Amino acid sequence: MPDTATFEQKTTDQNAAALATALPPEEIERLTNEIVAALKTVYDPEIPADIYELGLIYKVEIDDDRNVAINMTLTAPGCPVAGEMPIWVENAVNAVPGVAQTKVAIVFDPPWDQSRMSDEARLAVGMF
Repeated sequence: MPDTATFEQKTTDQNAAALATALPPEEIERLTNEIVAALKTVYDPEIPADIYELGLIYKVEIDDDRNVAINMTLTAPGCPVAGEMPIWVENAVNAVPGVAQTKVAIVFDPPWDQSRMSDEARLAVGMF
């Protein structure tokens, strides 16, 4: 994920089909914005940037029942918090009003690299 706008556009595209569902567009937009804000509260403990800006979030889907499915990756397969980070993400997203349940899947395709970081994350880790 090269930047926030790309993720938000993908999220909008993914949820476009949901516009004809039980959830009104305004509610999908509210949930999406609040989910992104929740994801920005989760930090990789070894990197001073949140997982969203690091580009670790690959996909967010919201279904008609307000269940959220997230595909994310790690900066490295051997990440020492690999078992804990999905729980942190689930807890953060489950705290969003209106979210019923969150499921997080760790994926490694495509592999994460530094090009997925936003400018904000690059600044936080001193890559400018």
